[in-house]
Amino acid sequence: MNSKYILAFCFLVILSSCTNSSQKVSNISDYDLYLDPTENETWTNAQKDYDFWNKKLEDATNQYSYLSKIAHSNAAMFASTGKIDYLKSAESNLIKLNEVRNYESSGPLKSLAANYISQHKFKEALQLLHKAEMNGDHLKDTQKMLFDVHLELGNYKLAKAYLEKFENMSDFDYLIRLSKWSDHQGNLDAAIEYMEQAKAIAESSNLKSIKQWSYTNLADFYGHAGKIQDSYEHFLKALELDPNDAYAKKGIAWIVYSHEKNADEALRILNTVTKDYHAPDYYLLKSQIYEFKGDVVAKKEQIALYNSAVKDKAYGAMYNQYNVQLYTQENMNLQEAINIAMIEIENRPTPHSYDLLAWSYFKNGQLNEALSLTEKYVLGHTSEPMALYHSAEILKAAGDVQRVKELKPDLMASAYELGPIMAESVSQL
Repeated sequence: MNSKYILAFCFLVILSSCTNSSQKVSNISDYDLYLDPTENETWTNAQKDYDFWNKKLEDATNQYSYLSKIAHSNAAMFASTGKIDYLKSAESNLIKLNEVRNYESSGPLKSLAANYISQHKFKEALQLLHKAEMNGDHLKDTQKMLFDVHLELGNYKLAKAYLEKFENMSDFDYLIRLSKWSDHQGNLDAAIEYMEQAKAIAESSNLKSIKQWSYTNLADFYGHAGKIQDSYEHFLKALELDPNDAYAKKGIAWIVYSHEKNADEALRILNTVTKDYHAPDYYLLKSQIYEFKGDVVAKKEQIALYNSAVKDKAYGAMYNQYNVQLYTQENMNLQEAINIAMIEIENRPTPHSYDLLAWSYFKNGQLNEALSLTEKYVLGHTSEPMALYHSAEILKAAGDVQRVKELKPDLMASAYELGPIMAESVSQL
């Protein structure tokens, strides 16, 4: 049998096995109680803290340290609701605090840098962290954040150099960054191993915030590795700690949709999330699931909701990558997609950013430009499934059948991560 047809047949077998009832890992009774919690405790506590510190500041207007407490409350409210106004309010308060301190105090500098990281203002964050580094106060904490930012900016040699500065295999912060670095290098097994070690430290310390963080990140890694049961169980662990954890619910919805092919249940989960959590990308996920169901009208409604949400200028560059993905997926605004991808490369010259530009060129009929970028900046520089799928399509159009064959097995193994719609496209390579 021709190898092309063997691969296609194997892919169909994989798809078939994923829909088999023996592959079902979720149980509604496991998570249903978290879908409609009576109170968002995280938001309530953050609001109480905000009211308390805001009142303190009103009573003593010269106590500028209270601005840090208020900003922390703002950030917590953003995390629990997804409302961008809270994150921008935190930024405003932290700018005021840094102005009072003449941008010389490392604590406020790092707090504002963390806010900028959340807003994808990585270059601005880097400038602040360099000032904090020169200050020298709590230097290891600064170095950890410098690793984070350099990794986001694609400055991989610098990221590795900073990682080595605070090496400590018994430190939670080091282990989670070593895990992230291992994942960047394409070593998923090592990434999981280090994240499991970090989880053990988090559990022994019994600190809710780092336990929560380690559970959701480990759940993601398990999903990438095809360990769906483990992924599911860790998202549940996160929900036990915080029944309002939107990201954990989104993770379970993805399992129900991509692994179990139960679109209706996945949508039911997501609809409970988007009642109170307002991140625009959830609309795009729902649009994808509606497309899988064949409901074109509902898909377009979700895309319209997304487009309306991201018109808010407060988001800045936070949804640039999502916009490029949407425009290329729907074959619309392709020149705008190219322009945005160029901005992303200027902001973050990573393989992922170059992939977005290459894919935009390809969808716009500019094969030569797409192929040149793919060969120079994407292939051999990332193992991210979406980028490899784009590369395979570009290579296929260029007639490079051999390299498409080389990429296809890994892409087939990433069917869960890519989702059913993309997995079908992989089968046609």
